[in-house]
Amino acid sequence: MEEVDRILTRALAHVGTDVPEDVCSLRQFTTELIVEAVVRCLQRIDPPLVNGLSHLLPPGMSARFRIGMTLAQACQDLGYEGDIGYQTFLYSNELELRRLLMFLVEKLPRDGSESPHQSTAGKSAVLQRAIAARIRQELATPWLPPSLRTPGSLAAQGTRLMQEFHSQPLSLPTNFPAGKIPTETKDYFDRHCPPVTAQPSHHSFVAASLLERATTELSAVQEWDAEWNNQGLASHLSPEEYKARKCQRLQRRIRDQFQWCVQHSPGGQTPSPSDLSQLLQSYGTSSMEAKGSRFTHTERFTFTQDADGLIRQVESVGSAHPHCRDSEEGVRMQQEELSACQQRLEGLSLRLEDVSRDVKHLLVTVSQVREEVRGAQQAASQKEELMGVKRRTVELLPDAETNLGKLQAVIEGSAQRIVRLAQQWEKHRAPLVAEFRRLKEVTAKREHQSVRKLEEMKALREKIKYSAEEAKKKEALYRQLTVELGTLPKDVGRSTYTQRILEIIGNIKKQKEDISKILSDTRDSQKEVNSLSGKLERTFAVTDELVFKDAKRDEVVRKAYKYLAALHENCSHLISTIEDSGTILREVRDLEEQIESETGRTALSSLDKILADYKAVRQDNIAMATNLQRA
Repeated sequence: MEEVDRILTRALAHVGTDVPEDVCSLRQFTTELIVEAVVRCLQRIDPPLVNGLSHLLPPGMSARFRIGMTLAQACQDLGYEGDIGYQTFLYSNELELRRLLMFLVEKLPRDGSESPHQSTAGKSAVLQRAIAARIRQELATPWLPPSLRTPGSLAAQGTRLMQEFHSQPLSLPTNFPAGKIPTETKDYFDRHCPPVTAQPSHHSFVAASLLERATTELSAVQEWDAEWNNQGLASHLSPEEYKARKCQRLQRRIRDQFQWCVQHSPGGQTPSPSDLSQLLQSYGTSSMEAKGSRFTHTERFTFTQDADGLIRQVESVGSAHPHCRDSEEGVRMQQEELSACQQRLEGLSLRLEDVSRDVKHLLVTVSQVREEVRGAQQAASQKEELMGVKRRTVELLPDAETNLGKLQAVIEGSAQRIVRLAQQWEKHRAPLVAEFRRLKEVTAKREHQSVRKLEEMKALREKIKYSAEEAKKKEALYRQLTVELGTLPKDVGRSTYTQRILEIIGNIKKQKEDISKILSDTRDSQKEVNSLSGKLERTFAVTDELVFKDAKRDEVVRKAYKYLAALHENCSHLISTIEDSGTILREVRDLEEQIESETGRTALSSLDKILADYKAVRQDNIAMATNLQRA
């Protein structure tokens, strides 16, 4: 049984049960460990059976009884046919526990599905186990209100270790193909860029910044996958071509937005700053001056001429007084001339604005007049056409009969010509319609094929993604199994287990042969006993008949008959005594087996547990009654 217990312990540890290293037999399992093992197994077999049930045993006895009944019902729902109840978990017996755990271990899924404890391997698995142990320790620690916390409990349950979630942008070498990082970028990240842990302004922001960066990249990848699956595949373009076309559309929208903003700038004028012009030229637009109106060009040309004239006047004045520049009179004259030029410039600017407003008004008036003229011309052309028809009608009235005949002949000729044209059109239309239908069918087939291929591509992409995830899981499982294999003892090989299995099989075969031999001997002995009993009965019957005939005439024979009857009765009593002794021996063996099983049940310790639990339940009931009376 030690080997069986070792196998069960290893299987329970594999599904996530925290089995201590010194536990190697089911006899050493505590109530908490039994409940945790059963809950872990049920979570792997059928999670809905223990949905929301914790593997930690609560301190209250009523809650323990409820958990025991729930686990018993879940095991019965799985098909366990043995005797099971809350006592199986709270007051465990080694034989019943071994039978139950063997049933649960056999029910564990064998399809390679992984539990949450198998999702990582190596150091990650150790870290997760440490985190789980720490969480269990914190959950087991009773909560205290802030006013009753000691300095030690403040370190564990206080809020001084909590930090605000604040993220900052990080500089990472991303969005570069493998092996194609520019030399300058690589030199920057190798020599000048600080490490990730030193980039945030505070060390508590590192985790938040990394989480924010990872979430952003993951969401970008998911958005690209969704866009490519919905729109990219339907465009029948490669990913590079789709990205290039999307970039062109974005640049076109930015260019159009810039042009709209320039054309609808305040004041109705088209500004021409050099930086905005260069920006539009960088987005593939032409020079902004080409977009202006004739008035804009005229206005700019006039203003430029005026400004150039002013500049030339200033230069001429400066050249006319070369000897007075350094004197105070020259400076005063220059300032007066400059102020006069500025006043003139301001006057020209005001005049330019007035002219601009007048031109705008005139342009609006001209556009309205043009619209009115266009409407009048259309009305006049319509009236001219109507007047021409009426004039020709009046001209045809004097010779109405002849004109009606000619008109009828023209109408008949037109009708015949229309019929001939219709026949010719039908001749040309039939092959064109057939060709159109054929091309339509071909297009529909191609469309259907493209849709089918698109669905196949989507399914193939999903299959590739699923296969990649499965490969990652299998690789993680492989690494974990490799680590576990490294922790196993190296001195015990497969041949040892094979030899042990062969020895167990040989012992089983030998026991079967011994049992078969014993059964055969028992059947032979039973047959011999039955035949001897029948022979004895027949011999006694014959002897009794012969002796009874002679016993009527001879006294000696009569005594012999009495002795024969007494001998037969004593032999029968002896045989029944031997049978009763065999029955008693069998009952003794059964009682010895029951004693051994009862000894293994640890009835005394279970009785002590039951008494302690009974006292705890009574105390809980007394406390509840007291609380009810106070309420």
